[in-house]
Amino acid sequence: MSLPFAKGPVPESKTPSVKPAAERHVALICAKGGLDESYPVLVMANAARMVGIKVSIFFTFYGLDVVTKDKVDHLFVNMVGNPSAPMAPFLMGLPGMESFATTQMKKKMTELDLPGPREMIHMLAESGCELYGCELAMNMFGRTKDDLLPDVKQVITATDFFEMTSGADIVFV
Repeated sequence: MSLPFAKGPVPESKTPSVKPAAERHVALICAKGGLDESYPVLVMANAARMVGIKVSIFFTFYGLDVVTKDKVDHLFVNMVGNPSAPMAPFLMGLPGMESFATTQMKKKMTELDLPGPREMIHMLAESGCELYGCELAMNMFGRTKDDLLPDVKQVITATDFFEMTSGADIVFV
């Protein structure tokens, strides 16, 4: 059995209505702390804010590294287990490959004039994006609110986050 796919433009009657940006709210979940893994969340949040969409981000488990003072400037690219890595799997685990991949990504980010994670977090907070740390993950990793960047609004539970973002488009990146 094959699934049907849309061919050509969607007929006008089937086009979903889209709320104006000012009425929209996107809730993003950041659960990964790799340099390459954190950028989809940060870029999506930035794009949403640029068009006037309200954004909330919940940093949980390893995603907490992205908003932890002592870790945010040391995020790295983990090549092992990445099926999209641009090299043979047997090379990915060799000593120095993680450092090499991280250096290459940072070099490309500099070429593209892309801010680092700390600066991106600050820019998002300045634009009105609400940033939250996960209470459970904080307790698991022995972190306190003081360990987080000052841009993090609050440490809350997952339940709190879902209640606060009721009606928002929830995105796990």
